[in-house]
Amino acid sequence: MYTLFIAVEILVSILLMIVVLMQASKGGGLAGSLGGSSLGMTFGVRRTSDFLTRTTSILATIFMVLALFINMVVLPKGGSTEQSVIQSSPQPTTLPPVQQPSQPAATPPAQ
Repeated sequence: MYTLFIAVEILVSILLMIVVLMQASKGGGLAGSLGGSSLGMTFGVRRTSDFLTRTTSILATIFMVLALFINMVVLPKGGSTEQSVIQSSPQPTTLPPVQQPSQPAATPPAQ
């Protein structure tokens, strides 16, 4: 089930990237390279822009909702009783305190 949702998420993300790249920016974008010019001739320039904008909004919403759904519902819960590697390692033994070397008494400076 998890693999299915991840595959759908990847498919939606790839479609979202393609639709965003097809949109014509101020500099022309990649719309001409990816066939956006023929799409513009089919729908008309204004309708193509509306179609790509709406498709981007829908795919972005699907992407975010699916990501939240996978995170909250599909992933296993964090209530497992497994211990991490650090927790399962043996506790270090305590060493006796290290004795500090005694310092000589301070002698007053000579005058």
